[in-house]
Amino acid sequence: MGQLVGAYATSHVLMSPQGIEERAERVFDGMKEIGRRVRADAPDLIVYVSSDHLMNFKLELQVPLAVGAADTFEPFGDMGIPKRPMRGHRAFAEDLVRAAASCGVDLAKAEVLRPDHGITIPNTIINRDGTIPMVPVYINAAMSPPPTPARAWALGEAIRRTVQERRPADERVVIVGTGGLSHWICTPGQGRVNEGFDRELMHTLCAGRGHELAQWQADEIIESAGNGGLEVLCWICMAGAVPGWRGETVYYEPMPEWLTGMGGIAMHAQAAP
Repeated sequence: MGQLVGAYATSHVLMSPQGIEERAERVFDGMKEIGRRVRADAPDLIVYVSSDHLMNFKLELQVPLAVGAADTFEPFGDMGIPKRPMRGHRAFAEDLVRAAASCGVDLAKAEVLRPDHGITIPNTIINRDGTIPMVPVYINAAMSPPPTPARAWALGEAIRRTVQERRPADERVVIVGTGGLSHWICTPGQGRVNEGFDRELMHTLCAGRGHELAQWQADEIIESAGNGGLEVLCWICMAGAVPGWRGETVYYEPMPEWLTGMGGIAMHAQAAP
């Protein structure tokens, strides 16, 4: 069986540092530190769990959960990210679709999609030379109704089962949940950041209690963290892939100037007692 050698979560935007240079620098340093740690894990592939920002899954086809199954992906190019082709991993994606089905999770397979900033910004920082294949997994937080936290957790379990039951014994996999934290987009309250929610979420995950978040309801997240805060479903999915792991906060800054709370965590496997 394969091995999950690393699990992380991080916000996935970068905006102008003008006027907030020190906080912006701490955020960028934190994202770079997560990238350094992922590379130190020496993964054979990275699974990114993100939302889609109506770039691929539009109103005419509102797909709740999906995975990109292709050998290469051309980025959408939003937020100034170069359209450098990204290496995919079709075999892993195909195995994930089968494993998800066996777990009762219906996962759409997309052979043609263009990753937006939700994946391309973290990947540009983490996978600097683009040599590590990646698998894009989507939890469509922009649709209504959104997937539930329980569904996100179950998808994480499917990712774990894919690695452990369907992949080669020497394959090393890292999972990265991207998005969030609290933010309100195009709704009343835009620019607000709920630092208390953000820190409590990160504390719960780092304490190895991610399963508690799977009991939340989407409406509760929206009320406390905004419609954009639903992207924490990707963090919950990451935790579902590594139940029992504990972690640490790598960075956190409330950034109302960027319309969001910015944070990142690194999880660690716990030694058997």
